[in-house]
Amino acid sequence: MEHPENSEEYKGLTVNSGVEQPSNVNPYLKRGCFKHRTLTANDYVEGILKGDVSVLGQAVTLVESLNPTHQTVAQEVIEKCLPHSGKSIRVGISGVPGAGKSTSIDEFGVHVLEEYGGKLAVLAIDPSSERSKGSILGDKTRMEKLSVHPKSFIRPSPSAGSLGGVARKTRESIILCEAAGYDKIFVETVGVGQSETACHSMVDFFLLIQLAGTGDELQGIKRGIMEMADGIVINKCDGNNVDKCQLAASQFRNALHLFPAPESGWTPEVLTYSGFYGLGIKEVWEMVYRYIDFVKTNGYFEHRRNEQAKYWMYESINEQLRNSFYQHPTIKTMLEAGERLVLEGKQTSFVAAKHLLDAYFALLH
Repeated sequence: MEHPENSEEYKGLTVNSGVEQPSNVNPYLKRGCFKHRTLTANDYVEGILKGDVSVLGQAVTLVESLNPTHQTVAQEVIEKCLPHSGKSIRVGISGVPGAGKSTSIDEFGVHVLEEYGGKLAVLAIDPSSERSKGSILGDKTRMEKLSVHPKSFIRPSPSAGSLGGVARKTRESIILCEAAGYDKIFVETVGVGQSETACHSMVDFFLLIQLAGTGDELQGIKRGIMEMADGIVINKCDGNNVDKCQLAASQFRNALHLFPAPESGWTPEVLTYSGFYGLGIKEVWEMVYRYIDFVKTNGYFEHRRNEQAKYWMYESINEQLRNSFYQHPTIKTMLEAGERLVLEGKQTSFVAAKHLLDAYFALLH
Protein backbone atom coordinates (compact mmCIF):
# COMPACT_ATOMS: atom_id res chain seq x y z
CA MET A 1 0.00 0.00 0.00
CA GLU A 2 1.36 3.42 -0.96
CA HIS A 3 2.33 5.70 1.92
CA PRO A 4 0.01 8.76 2.15
CA GLU A 5 2.96 11.17 1.98
CA ASN A 6 4.01 9.72 -1.39
CA SER A 7 0.54 9.75 -2.92
CA GLU A 8 -0.44 12.18 -5.65
CA GLU A 9 -3.33 13.36 -3.50
CA TYR A 10 -0.97 14.36 -0.70
CA LYS A 11 1.46 16.08 -3.08
CA GLY A 12 -1.40 18.15 -4.45
CA LEU A 13 -2.42 19.47 -1.05
CA THR A 14 -1.57 23.09 -0.44
CA VAL A 15 -2.21 25.22 2.58
CA ASN A 16 -3.95 28.52 1.85
CA SER A 17 -1.63 30.59 4.01
CA GLY A 18 1.67 32.39 3.92
CA VAL A 19 5.20 31.00 3.73
CA GLU A 20 5.13 27.32 4.56
CA GLN A 21 8.09 26.10 6.61
CA PRO A 22 8.56 22.36 7.27
CA SER A 23 8.60 22.90 11.04
CA ASN A 24 5.30 24.77 10.88
CA VAL A 25 3.30 22.25 8.86
CA ASN A 26 0.30 21.03 10.79
CA PRO A 27 1.00 17.47 12.01
CA TYR A 28 -2.43 16.29 10.85
CA LEU A 29 -1.61 17.43 7.32
CA LYS A 30 1.86 15.84 7.51
CA ARG A 31 0.43 12.45 8.45
CA GLY A 32 -1.99 12.65 5.54
CA CYS A 33 -5.05 12.45 7.84
CA PHE A 34 -5.74 16.15 8.38
CA LYS A 35 -8.66 16.14 5.94
CA HIS A 36 -10.49 13.68 8.23
CA ARG A 37 -10.27 15.88 11.33
CA THR A 38 -12.22 19.07 11.92
CA LEU A 39 -10.40 21.57 14.10
CA THR A 40 -12.24 23.02 17.09
CA ALA A 41 -12.04 26.68 18.11
CA ASN A 42 -9.47 25.73 20.76
CA ASP A 43 -7.39 23.87 18.16
CA TYR A 44 -7.34 26.98 15.98
CA VAL A 45 -6.38 29.24 18.89
CA GLU A 46 -3.63 26.88 20.06
CA GLY A 47 -2.17 26.67 16.54
CA ILE A 48 -2.36 30.44 16.01
CA LEU A 49 -0.66 31.25 19.32
CA LYS A 50 2.13 28.82 18.39
CA GLY A 51 2.62 30.68 15.11
CA ASP A 52 1.52 27.73 12.92
CA VAL A 53 1.03 29.35 9.51
CA SER A 54 -1.12 26.50 8.17
CA VAL A 55 -3.60 26.85 11.03
CA LEU A 56 -3.51 30.66 10.70
CA GLY A 57 -4.32 30.38 6.98
CA GLN A 58 -7.22 28.03 7.70
CA ALA A 59 -8.51 30.39 10.42
CA VAL A 60 -8.49 33.33 7.99
CA THR A 61 -10.41 31.18 5.48
CA LEU A 62 -12.90 30.41 8.25
CA VAL A 63 -13.30 34.12 9.03
CA GLU A 64 -13.94 34.90 5.34
CA SER A 65 -16.52 32.11 4.98
CA LEU A 66 -20.18 33.06 4.71
CA ASN A 67 -21.25 29.72 6.15
CA PRO A 68 -23.11 30.42 9.46
CA THR A 69 -21.49 27.40 11.14
CA HIS A 70 -18.03 28.58 10.12
CA GLN A 71 -18.82 32.08 11.33
CA THR A 72 -19.82 30.79 14.78
CA VAL A 73 -16.47 29.03 15.18
CA ALA A 74 -14.59 32.00 13.66
CA GLN A 75 -16.09 34.46 16.15
CA GLU A 76 -15.12 32.19 19.04
CA VAL A 77 -11.56 32.01 17.70
CA ILE A 78 -11.38 35.79 17.29
CA GLU A 79 -12.71 36.39 20.79
CA LYS A 80 -10.06 34.09 22.29
CA CYS A 81 -7.29 35.67 20.18
CA LEU A 82 -8.31 39.24 21.00
CA PRO A 83 -6.34 39.46 24.30
CA HIS A 84 -3.18 38.49 22.37
CA SER A 85 -3.66 41.15 19.65
CA GLY A 86 -3.06 44.88 19.32
CA LYS A 87 0.73 44.84 19.63
CA SER A 88 1.56 45.43 15.97
CA ILE A 89 2.13 48.42 13.73
CA ARG A 90 -0.59 48.42 11.07
CA VAL A 91 0.20 50.16 7.78
CA GLY A 92 -2.33 50.67 5.00
CA ILE A 93 -0.83 50.92 1.51
CA SER A 94 -2.81 52.21 -1.43
CA GLY A 95 -2.44 53.96 -4.75
CA VAL A 96 -3.67 54.10 -8.30
CA PRO A 97 -3.55 50.86 -10.34
CA GLY A 98 -0.08 50.47 -11.87
CA ALA A 99 1.63 52.51 -9.16
CA GLY A 100 3.73 49.48 -8.22
CA LYS A 101 2.09 48.61 -4.91
CA SER A 102 2.99 44.92 -4.88
CA THR A 103 6.60 45.49 -5.97
CA SER A 104 6.92 48.25 -3.37
CA ILE A 105 5.46 46.05 -0.62
CA ASP A 106 8.02 43.39 -1.53
CA GLU A 107 10.84 45.91 -1.02
CA PHE A 108 9.23 47.54 2.02
CA GLY A 109 8.64 44.17 3.69
CA VAL A 110 12.18 42.87 3.27
CA HIS A 111 13.54 46.21 4.53
CA VAL A 112 11.45 46.34 7.72
CA LEU A 113 12.22 42.69 8.52
CA GLU A 114 15.95 43.22 8.09
CA GLU A 115 16.10 46.61 9.82
CA TYR A 116 13.50 46.21 12.57
CA GLY A 117 13.21 42.43 13.01
CA GLY A 118 9.97 40.70 14.02
CA LYS A 119 7.41 39.13 11.67
CA LEU A 120 5.35 40.65 8.87
CA ALA A 121 1.86 39.78 7.62
CA VAL A 122 0.62 41.17 4.29
CA LEU A 123 -3.14 41.19 3.74
CA ALA A 124 -3.55 41.96 0.05
CA ILE A 125 -7.10 42.68 -1.09
CA ASP A 126 -7.79 41.60 -4.66
CA PRO A 127 -10.77 43.07 -6.55
CA SER A 128 -13.56 40.59 -7.25
CA SER A 129 -15.24 40.59 -10.63
CA GLU A 130 -18.76 42.00 -10.50
CA ARG A 131 -19.71 39.57 -13.26
CA SER A 132 -18.10 36.26 -12.23
CA LYS A 133 -17.35 37.14 -8.56
CA GLY A 134 -13.87 35.65 -9.11
CA SER A 135 -10.44 37.10 -8.29
CA ILE A 136 -6.99 36.51 -9.77
CA LEU A 137 -5.26 36.76 -6.36
CA GLY A 138 -1.95 37.45 -8.13
CA ASP A 139 -0.35 39.77 -5.56
CA LYS A 140 1.69 36.96 -4.01
CA THR A 141 3.39 36.19 -7.34
CA ARG A 142 4.63 39.79 -7.54
CA MET A 143 6.16 39.67 -4.05
CA GLU A 144 9.06 37.40 -4.99
CA LYS A 145 11.29 38.14 -1.99
CA LEU A 146 8.61 38.17 0.70
CA SER A 147 6.93 35.02 -0.61
CA VAL A 148 10.02 32.98 0.36
CA HIS A 149 10.93 34.91 3.52
CA PRO A 150 10.61 32.74 6.65
CA LYS A 151 9.23 35.63 8.73
CA SER A 152 6.46 36.69 6.34
CA PHE A 153 2.84 35.65 5.85
CA ILE A 154 1.13 36.78 2.64
CA ARG A 155 -2.60 36.37 2.35
CA PRO A 156 -4.37 37.55 -0.83
CA SER A 157 -8.12 37.77 -0.27
CA PRO A 158 -10.97 38.58 -2.66
CA SER A 159 -12.90 41.77 -1.98
CA ALA A 160 -16.08 39.71 -2.50
CA GLY A 161 -17.93 42.74 -3.80
CA SER A 162 -17.77 44.61 -0.49
CA LEU A 163 -17.92 48.39 -0.59
CA GLY A 164 -14.91 49.85 -2.33
CA GLY A 165 -13.11 46.53 -2.46
CA VAL A 166 -11.76 46.17 1.07
CA ALA A 167 -12.41 42.60 2.20
CA ARG A 168 -15.18 42.46 4.76
CA LYS A 169 -13.14 40.47 7.26
CA THR A 170 -9.74 42.12 6.96
CA ARG A 171 -9.93 43.68 10.41
CA GLU A 172 -10.64 40.30 12.01
CA SER A 173 -7.77 38.76 10.03
CA ILE A 174 -5.49 41.42 11.52
CA ILE A 175 -6.42 40.20 15.03
CA LEU A 176 -5.55 36.62 14.10
CA CYS A 177 -2.20 37.64 12.58
CA GLU A 178 -1.29 39.69 15.64
CA ALA A 179 -2.16 36.77 17.93
CA ALA A 180 0.17 34.60 15.82
CA GLY A 181 3.04 36.96 16.63
CA TYR A 182 3.09 39.20 13.55
CA ASP A 183 4.13 42.62 14.85
CA LYS A 184 3.94 44.37 11.47
CA ILE A 185 0.79 44.27 9.35
CA PHE A 186 0.51 45.64 5.80
CA VAL A 187 -2.99 46.05 4.32
CA GLU A 188 -2.89 46.61 0.57
CA THR A 189 -6.06 47.95 -1.03
CA VAL A 190 -7.20 47.63 -4.63
CA GLY A 191 -6.80 51.26 -5.65
CA VAL A 192 -8.06 54.76 -5.03
CA GLY A 193 -11.71 54.81 -4.02
CA GLN A 194 -13.99 54.11 -1.09
CA SER A 195 -11.80 51.15 -0.11
CA GLU A 196 -9.35 53.68 1.32
CA THR A 197 -11.93 54.90 3.85
CA ALA A 198 -12.35 51.37 5.20
CA CYS A 199 -8.59 50.74 5.12
CA HIS A 200 -7.91 54.00 6.97
CA SER A 201 -10.27 52.82 9.71
CA MET A 202 -8.14 49.75 10.50
CA VAL A 203 -4.52 50.94 10.25
CA ASP A 204 -2.17 53.20 12.21
CA PHE A 205 -0.39 54.74 9.23
CA PHE A 206 -1.94 55.28 5.80
CA LEU A 207 0.64 55.35 2.98
CA LEU A 208 -0.38 56.58 -0.46
CA ILE A 209 1.72 55.58 -3.48
CA GLN A 210 1.61 57.92 -6.46
CA LEU A 211 3.20 58.18 -9.89
CA ALA A 212 4.68 61.17 -11.68
CA GLY A 213 4.61 62.01 -15.35
CA THR A 214 1.00 60.95 -15.89
CA GLY A 215 -0.33 64.43 -16.58
CA ASP A 216 -1.73 66.71 -13.89
CA GLU A 217 -0.72 64.74 -10.79
CA LEU A 218 -3.17 66.50 -8.48
CA GLN A 219 -6.08 65.65 -10.78
CA GLY A 220 -5.25 61.95 -10.50
CA ILE A 221 -6.27 61.76 -6.88
CA LYS A 222 -9.25 62.83 -4.81
CA ARG A 223 -8.84 65.41 -2.07
CA GLY A 224 -10.47 63.12 0.50
CA ILE A 225 -7.80 60.46 -0.09
CA MET A 226 -5.00 62.99 0.30
CA GLU A 227 -6.50 64.23 3.57
CA MET A 228 -6.46 60.67 4.92
CA ALA A 229 -2.84 60.03 3.95
CA ASP A 230 -0.21 60.21 6.71
CA GLY A 231 2.49 60.04 4.05
CA ILE A 232 2.62 60.26 0.25
CA VAL A 233 5.39 58.52 -1.68
CA ILE A 234 6.06 58.88 -5.39
CA ASN A 235 7.29 55.67 -6.99
CA LYS A 236 9.51 55.06 -10.05
CA CYS A 237 11.86 57.92 -9.18
CA ASP A 238 14.74 56.62 -11.30
CA GLY A 239 16.42 57.21 -14.67
CA ASN A 240 14.83 59.96 -16.75
CA ASN A 241 11.87 60.20 -14.37
CA VAL A 242 13.74 61.79 -11.42
CA ASP A 243 12.99 65.41 -12.35
CA LYS A 244 9.29 64.65 -12.94
CA CYS A 245 9.08 62.94 -9.54
CA GLN A 246 10.72 65.85 -7.75
CA LEU A 247 8.31 68.28 -9.45
CA ALA A 248 5.31 66.11 -8.52
CA ALA A 249 6.55 65.95 -4.91
CA SER A 250 6.64 69.77 -4.78
CA GLN A 251 3.10 69.95 -6.15
CA PHE A 252 1.82 67.52 -3.52
CA ARG A 253 3.60 69.36 -0.69
CA ASN A 254 2.05 72.64 -1.78
CA ALA A 255 -1.40 71.03 -2.02
CA LEU A 256 -1.12 69.50 1.46
CA HIS A 257 -0.50 72.94 2.96
CA LEU A 258 -3.96 74.00 1.75
CA PHE A 259 -5.71 71.26 3.74
CA PRO A 260 -6.81 71.54 7.39
CA ALA A 261 -4.25 70.27 9.91
CA PRO A 262 -4.74 66.53 10.66
CA GLU A 263 -6.25 65.58 14.02
CA SER A 264 -3.02 63.76 14.88
CA GLY A 265 -1.00 66.99 14.75
CA TRP A 266 1.35 65.31 12.26
CA THR A 267 2.27 67.10 9.04
CA PRO A 268 2.11 64.53 6.20
CA GLU A 269 5.40 64.16 4.34
CA VAL A 270 5.98 63.61 0.62
CA LEU A 271 8.93 61.46 -0.45
CA THR A 272 10.21 59.91 -3.67
CA TYR A 273 11.61 56.41 -4.14
CA SER A 274 12.10 53.59 -6.64
CA GLY A 275 10.51 50.29 -5.70
CA PHE A 276 12.09 48.49 -8.67
CA TYR A 277 15.66 49.56 -7.81
CA GLY A 278 15.10 49.69 -4.04
CA LEU A 279 16.12 53.37 -3.80
CA GLY A 280 14.77 55.59 -1.00
CA ILE A 281 13.10 52.68 0.86
CA LYS A 282 15.03 53.45 4.05
CA GLU A 283 13.77 57.06 4.11
CA VAL A 284 10.16 55.97 3.62
CA TRP A 285 10.27 53.70 6.69
CA GLU A 286 12.12 56.24 8.80
CA MET A 287 9.13 58.52 8.08
CA VAL A 288 6.64 55.79 9.13
CA TYR A 289 8.42 55.13 12.42
CA ARG A 290 8.80 58.88 13.09
CA TYR A 291 5.03 59.13 12.77
CA ILE A 292 4.43 56.15 15.10
CA ASP A 293 6.73 57.68 17.75
CA PHE A 294 5.02 61.06 17.31
CA VAL A 295 1.44 59.79 17.79
CA LYS A 296 2.38 57.45 20.64
CA THR A 297 3.96 60.39 22.47
CA ASN A 298 0.97 62.73 22.08
CA GLY A 299 -1.63 60.00 22.81
CA TYR A 300 -3.24 60.00 19.35
CA PHE A 301 -2.18 56.40 18.65
CA GLU A 302 -4.46 54.95 21.36
CA HIS A 303 -7.20 57.47 20.55
CA ARG A 304 -7.24 56.36 16.92
CA ARG A 305 -7.31 52.67 17.85
CA ASN A 306 -10.30 53.32 20.16
CA GLU A 307 -12.15 55.29 17.48
CA GLN A 308 -11.53 52.49 14.99
CA ALA A 309 -12.93 49.89 17.40
CA LYS A 310 -16.08 52.00 17.79
CA TYR A 311 -16.38 52.46 14.01
CA TRP A 312 -16.20 48.71 13.41
CA MET A 313 -18.81 48.04 16.08
CA TYR A 314 -21.31 50.11 14.08
CA GLU A 315 -20.14 48.53 10.81
CA SER A 316 -20.78 45.08 12.30
CA ILE A 317 -24.27 46.14 13.37
CA ASN A 318 -25.03 47.39 9.85
CA GLU A 319 -23.72 44.16 8.32
CA GLN A 320 -25.74 41.95 10.67
CA LEU A 321 -28.91 43.92 9.94
CA ARG A 322 -28.35 43.55 6.18
CA ASN A 323 -27.75 39.81 6.50
CA SER A 324 -30.78 39.35 8.74
CA PHE A 325 -32.99 41.17 6.24
CA TYR A 326 -31.80 39.46 3.06
CA GLN A 327 -31.60 35.96 4.56
CA HIS A 328 -35.12 36.01 6.01
CA PRO A 329 -37.13 33.40 4.02
CA THR A 330 -40.31 35.50 3.85
CA ILE A 331 -38.40 38.57 2.69
CA LYS A 332 -36.62 36.52 0.01
CA THR A 333 -40.01 35.65 -1.50
CA MET A 334 -41.30 39.21 -1.18
CA LEU A 335 -38.15 40.62 -2.82
CA GLU A 336 -38.93 38.75 -6.04
CA ALA A 337 -42.47 40.12 -6.09
CA GLY A 338 -41.22 43.63 -5.31
CA GLU A 339 -38.67 43.44 -8.12
CA ARG A 340 -41.39 42.48 -10.61
CA LEU A 341 -43.59 45.42 -9.58
CA VAL A 342 -40.69 47.85 -9.97
CA LEU A 343 -39.60 46.43 -13.34
CA GLU A 344 -43.19 46.54 -14.63
CA GLY A 345 -43.50 50.17 -13.56
CA LYS A 346 -46.37 49.43 -11.15
CA GLN A 347 -44.45 50.62 -8.09
CA THR A 348 -41.58 53.03 -7.48
CA SER A 349 -38.31 51.75 -6.00
CA PHE A 350 -38.84 53.75 -2.82
CA VAL A 351 -42.40 52.51 -2.20
CA ALA A 352 -41.31 48.91 -2.84
CA ALA A 353 -38.41 49.29 -0.39
CA LYS A 354 -40.72 50.79 2.27
CA HIS A 355 -43.21 47.91 1.93
CA LEU A 356 -40.41 45.36 2.29
CA LEU A 357 -38.94 47.05 5.35
CA ASP A 358 -42.37 47.45 6.96
CA ALA A 359 -43.03 43.73 6.37
CA TYR A 360 -39.62 42.82 7.84
CA PHE A 361 -40.14 44.85 11.02
CA ALA A 362 -43.63 43.37 11.39
CA LEU A 363 -42.14 39.87 11.17
CA LEU A 364 -39.76 40.67 14.04
CA HIS A 365 -42.65 41.40 16.45
